[in-house]
Amino acid sequence: MQSTEINRPREPQSRQIPPPWLGTLRLTLLTLAGALALTTLALLSSGVSPLQAYRILIFGAFSSPSRFSDMIMLAAPLLLCATGLTLTFRSGLYNLGVEGQLALGAVAAMLPLRLLPELPVPLLWTLCFACAAAGGALWALLAAGLRLYAGVSEIFAGLGLNFLASGLALYLVLGPWRRSGSASMSGTELLPRDLWLPTIGTLRLAPLAPIVALAALAVVWWALQQTRWGLELRAVGLNAEAADRLGVPAHRRIAQAMAACGLLAGMAGAIQILGVFHQLIPNISSGVGLLGLLAALLVRADPCRVLPVSVVFASFTVGSVQLPLALGVDSSIAGVLQGALVLFALLARGLVSKPR
Repeated sequence: MQSTEINRPREPQSRQIPPPWLGTLRLTLLTLAGALALTTLALLSSGVSPLQAYRILIFGAFSSPSRFSDMIMLAAPLLLCATGLTLTFRSGLYNLGVEGQLALGAVAAMLPLRLLPELPVPLLWTLCFACAAAGGALWALLAAGLRLYAGVSEIFAGLGLNFLASGLALYLVLGPWRRSGSASMSGTELLPRDLWLPTIGTLRLAPLAPIVALAALAVVWWALQQTRWGLELRAVGLNAEAADRLGVPAHRRIAQAMAACGLLAGMAGAIQILGVFHQLIPNISSGVGLLGLLAALLVRADPCRVLPVSVVFASFTVGSVQLPLALGVDSSIAGVLQGALVLFALLARGLVSKPR
């Protein structure tokens, strides 16, 4: 008698879920490979050795105490802007107006210095940071108001306000706040030395700047991860209409996120005035806001990773200053590398998360 087999349904094989670190590793490798390949092609087209250029870009900021201090003074306002942008990204907003918020904060920081110069220096510094924070927050709230009540995208509103803030700074430099004798595009009169933030020895490193930036990062991380406010902000970013139906005041949270980002960008403007340039110049932001935007995009608005990326971006920028003298290549190659990192990070995320 021939035996018959009973057809039994096969038990589904359990799929092994790869550990989270494996996806992060793949993403990092794809990002680095793409960014280095693009930057290497740009360097080779200029007849420059990529290895020498990368050595200067990566280690140039650490080659002397002076360059290291310059890197820290660039990383501080950059970290403030990137930290603030984590709030707006988490709320679902693309705050491209951070450059204007920094510039408006710098303009506001000049007000007590010009109107109340007889006050004690510590009080003047406090007023400068307070005015800068208020100026940046109000400028950001203007963009938020256009977004919420006029239907204007925060992207276009922010870009327009950037031009307006830059125009205001230029007007003040060439007009009411111009140097005695004749106006100069180089900026207003230098502040008296006693109004500069105190530095370490002969270096340009003002310890108060990184302390303020790190304190702001700690507060933002705590607010996002440990408070109900942060949870509601993330909910608004995922779906503002659904969050509003569940009782979350979506409009209020959006306005608060924009105001907080503008507040931190404004404080970055105060650092530019008191610790870096010691005067108001037309391009007071010096691209710090846009660089913070790239940093926030690269880390996907994760406050835990904002600090190392801000330091890396600042070191690239400071190291690139040596490229024209050392290799005869323009320092803008640092911007190519920074932009390529963000571009290929976005592409790699799409490839890694694409369903098979």
